[in-house]
Amino acid sequence: MTFSIVARDAHSGFLGIAQSTNALSVGARCPVIRANIGAACSQAYTDPGLGHLAIELLALGHSPLKVIGELEGSDPDFAWRQFGVVDRHGRAAAHTGRHTLPHNGALTGDGYVVMGNLLATDQVVPDMERAWRDSAGELFEERLMRVITAGRDAGGDSHGHRSACLVVYDSEPYGRTDLRVDFAPKRAGEPDAVDLLRRAFDHYKPMIPYYKARAHDPSLPGWIDWLKTQGIDFRD
Repeated sequence: MTFSIVARDAHSGFLGIAQSTNALSVGARCPVIRANIGAACSQAYTDPGLGHLAIELLALGHSPLKVIGELEGSDPDFAWRQFGVVDRHGRAAAHTGRHTLPHNGALTGDGYVVMGNLLATDQVVPDMERAWRDSAGELFEERLMRVITAGRDAGGDSHGHRSACLVVYDSEPYGRTDLRVDFAPKRAGEPDAVDLLRRAFDHYKPMIPYYKARAHDPSLPGWIDWLKTQGIDFRD
């Protein structure tokens, strides 16, 4: 049902996850990130607690591959799960359970996992990986958006795209970017959750440096006035 990228930016050390699915509120149940530790994502017939357990294991020094092994040993239903994890060093590992058919799979590389299950086509995951590689050098959030857009355009979730999320952590204990579409009605000709996430991100993108600075400098002007100092006239 779900397709995702879990990744680390090699230049900045940012950790991020972007994903979309047919079910509601994917951002509340699947992605877990801890700054300077790692990022983990449980999907398919997900157990939201597995992501938090994975982060704790990473914090103890486990490698992503060992994390997968520990989760499998502790979860009797692991064959129903799909799971991806990337640590702060860029090491990556993934698991795709045998009960997540049809059209499932995961690809890993230095600093990333792209994965999906119950997909519309076998092209979804390879196209996501291609989008990741082709977008090298772009803003990290933009790369993640390009990946899930490529997955959606290759067919994505076989049942459609009602929710999506984009989460990125810098060095703070809270997200640098944390955007969610919890429900997009499935109606022909209308934007799906990936489209709406793109719209939200395009508005939010110039605000990233503002929110980073505002936490430590409350004397900054209000966000609309600050955007004007950057030559941006905000429009809804």
